[in-house]
Amino acid sequence: MGKTTEAPAGYRISTDPLDVDLQFVHTFLSTKSYWAQGRTIETVQKSVENSLCFSALSPDGKQVGFARVVTDYATFAWVCDVFVDAAHRGKGLGKELMNSVVHDSRLQGLTRMILATRDAQALYKEYGCFGVLKNPERWMERSTGED
Repeated sequence: MGKTTEAPAGYRISTDPLDVDLQFVHTFLSTKSYWAQGRTIETVQKSVENSLCFSALSPDGKQVGFARVVTDYATFAWVCDVFVDAAHRGKGLGKELMNSVVHDSRLQGLTRMILATRDAQALYKEYGCFGVLKNPERWMERSTGED
């Protein structure tokens, strides 16, 4: 259903929906992220079901990282909920997740791909397609308070 690519040290990146460990993703987002504190498991489940998801998997098949893309597959994509569990950081998995996102064949030819981050601008700038908004004065948001 999805595709799998090899990553360093026996890790792999998968877009197979069956590889998403919903409990793991929910626990990280709702308790360890700065942007989704308190997010319910029902909200996480609905967001996963309606997004293109990338799972970083350890050599033993356990999920250790995640990225989610909200897209119409034609013009626009929003990269969100990107994380790697602390015990698996420093192995290039964040870079592999983002490499998988920006090179996924389903996301090629889009007019715009965006993301928001408080502390990982350097990581995302490496891909050449992420930078500050060209025309921030054109963008508006309706916020519910979730960062």
